Amino acid sequence: MSKLVIVGTVAFDAIETPFGKTDKILGGAATFIGLAASQFNVDASVVSIVGGDFPKEYLDLLSDRNIDISGVEIVKEGKTFYWSGKYHNDMNTRDTLATELNVLADFNPVVPEDYKNAKVVMLGNLHPNVQMSVLEQMKEKPELVILDTMNFWMDCALEELKAVINKVDVITINDEEARQLTGEYSLVVAARKIHKMGPKYVVIKKGEHGALLFYKDNVFFAPALPLEEVFDPTGAGDTFAGGFAGYLAKTEDLSFENMKKAVIYGSTLASFCVEKFGTERMTGLDTREVHHRLQQFKNLTQFDIELA
Repeated sequence: MSKLVIVGTVAFDAIETPFGKTDKILGGAATFIGLAASQFNVDASVVSIVGGDFPKEYLDLLSDRNIDISGVEIVKEGKTFYWSGKYHNDMNTRDTLATELNVLADFNPVVPEDYKNAKVVMLGNLHPNVQMSVLEQMKEKPELVILDTMNFWMDCALEELKAVINKVDVITINDEEARQLTGEYSLVVAARKIHKMGPKYVVIKKGEHGALLFYKDNVFFAPALPLEEVFDPTGAGDTFAGGFAGYLAKTEDLSFENMKKAVIYGSTLASFCVEKFGTERMTGLDTREVHHRLQQFKNLTQFDIELA
């Protein structure tokens, strides 16, 4: 089993959807990634920053799942990163109501010494310079570096983002971001252009319409499981990334065939994340439920057909 370094936000979210709203609750990319990866019992470490207002029980929630939190800096006199958003009726679009960087504005990540030799690094959505600084701290080149990013960094830090993209093996972005990054409408052409930027694998997330995995001339599609209820899409993409990274760290198999399985695991865990607000569904998830849903994915996609 490979060590896994996760860098990203550990934060407060306040969310409103057509199904209800919350006050400040636990959120952040690294939180969702870590909770998803913990399903595989990997040796994972979260690198992040919080303020003195961050409850100890939230940190305990991570450490209780055998996630190393020695890389989470606590600025006692500071406030934790906070994001508030409101989702529209289609649950695919949202308005950001508030973004308070707080301690995140001066975040200089420090990878714990025991994890500077990690074979898998998951760079959650953060400023590209922060992501790059994590890679520069690794004692040796990781076997797998996965990058998640968003259109915000394409708008304000494109050159820095391209520099990081050039250093990674896998990039996970959504369809809108892939089109913005490349200027191409066709996702096949967009993926080809992103390959030329550095990553061997390109994962394009399409929300409720599944995810695409591109490798050389190969394409794999994983559907999203049709769900009766979707309460909160926040963190679904990060949960996907955590499941993807966690499975690969667990299996230590970086072949295209195993990447396909990692995409299915990521999609499976993301399908749980959206069923309740924030991290509530992920913290109560057990292995039996995951295996049952994997079987549902299998039933959804497998068929036999005779070709004339």
